[in-house]
Amino acid sequence: VGCDRSKNLVDICGEKHFQAFVCDALSVPIRSGSCDACISIAVIHHFSTAERRLATIRELARLLRPGGTALIYVWAMEQEYKNQKSKYLKEKNGSKAKEKKINTGTVQRPLTDQVSGSSSQDLACSDQLINDLKDGGCDARPVVADSKLPVHTNRTSFDSQDLLVPWHLKGCTKKKEEGVDTVLVPAGSRESQELSPVFHRYYHVFCEGELEAACRSLDCVRVQKSYYDQGNWCVVLEKL
Repeated sequence: VGCDRSKNLVDICGEKHFQAFVCDALSVPIRSGSCDACISIAVIHHFSTAERRLATIRELARLLRPGGTALIYVWAMEQEYKNQKSKYLKEKNGSKAKEKKINTGTVQRPLTDQVSGSSSQDLACSDQLINDLKDGGCDARPVVADSKLPVHTNRTSFDSQDLLVPWHLKGCTKKKEEGVDTVLVPAGSRESQELSPVFHRYYHVFCEGELEAACRSLDCVRVQKSYYDQGNWCVVLEKL
């Protein structure tokens, strides 16, 4: 059974005869302890605060029966790891001088984005996690005081943990080998002026040890495995 915040994506699952429904990852309408296994792929990095990210992992654990397992994937800050570039970087098309990427600048971001119902214990745990990461040398910089977020240039290394990734509507002029989040057009061309609106999607990219530390802060799960996979940090959890 699958779930997603996007009704359009869930409808696609239905067309392919898969079982899926619309819901929020912070509140999944499934009975506690009813799942043998859960996967969360490329979801948690879209939550904009440490409190929300931790709450999402806790909700995932709630669904599991004792002994059940969960697999979590999040986008990594380190797109070049152990001298190896990730697939994301490798797929960057060698830019010609005539082409430019239309995704630079900064975008305003609301300062208040707290998870509803967070307990003081959750917040303290989150603050401790951030301090631990800083002490461990992680370049974690939660965006709290700054009201602007950088807009990422696709297929390049990350300069910030909190950023916006441009998404262009389907039907725009784009190269086949590029994903839906990258559009290359000749500079000054008519296409560059007539592109559909660009939407900016929030990401918090995780640095090494950050996801594992968040998981270990919960006493209801045990980390079975933590590893790096093609530009993602991954954890396998077991419900205690």
